[in-house]
Amino acid sequence: MDAFGTRYEMPAGVTVEPVSANGVPAEWTEAEGADPSRVLLFLHGGGYISGSLRSHRHLVAEAGRIARMRTLALDYRLAPEHPFSAALDDALAGYRFLLSQGIMPHDIALGGESAGGGLALAAMVSLRERGVPLPACAWLSSPWADLSQSGATMQTKAPVDPLIQKPYLDELAAAYLHGAEADNPLASPLEADLGGLPPLLIQVGSDETLLDDSVRLAGVAGAAGVRITLEIWPDMIHAFTLFYPQVAKAREALQRVAAFIEAGTRAT
Repeated sequence: MDAFGTRYEMPAGVTVEPVSANGVPAEWTEAEGADPSRVLLFLHGGGYISGSLRSHRHLVAEAGRIARMRTLALDYRLAPEHPFSAALDDALAGYRFLLSQGIMPHDIALGGESAGGGLALAAMVSLRERGVPLPACAWLSSPWADLSQSGATMQTKAPVDPLIQKPYLDELAAAYLHGAEADNPLASPLEADLGGLPPLLIQVGSDETLLDDSVRLAGVAGAAGVRITLEIWPDMIHAFTLFYPQVAKAREALQRVAAFIEAGTRAT
């Protein structure tokens, strides 16, 4: 995944600064003209066993550039060396780091892709339970929200999904859960009470086995009173915004992300 990410050039005019976010390795990116008071906190994908700052740096930087805000990407701990709930603990530490830097919750957008999308949801549920003010909004790209792989599209979309199949996800889930139950709401947030969460933008491709995670998640969150925007992008595959330098629909999707975040966070 790191090799994939580093094949893409960074957007012009973006600076990168490593930082320790309450002990979690992380990095800031900032484009020219960005509002430093507004931050996108991003949690990468990779099934909880892979992915890094390098694999998603180009995507994070571009999302921040077009949303005109700083980004903080977290290099949270990975399984199997660090199973559940290490990644969640690191996500919470990163969010608290932003608050300690004087960033107001209404100026924070949370972003997560695939496993990072499920992690973003779990983090918000945990923050809510602890009485910590929540971010203004969250962007979830192809979120993995059900570690039991019970969605119907695990089967119906298997013939057209070139990346993600149920046996692979079962292996990843076993490595991350390390004996924990798959229906633990902080591992599979589809099982969580999502009431009180901020507005969510869910983007998913029509040609991915994880499609049902997004569709069911929108239903569960919407029924809990959460404002939901669900976008199913025709002919797109898992985590398609990663391919924005090559795919026009991915660039269009990122523009919609930027508009959603700018509407959700404080105006510059």
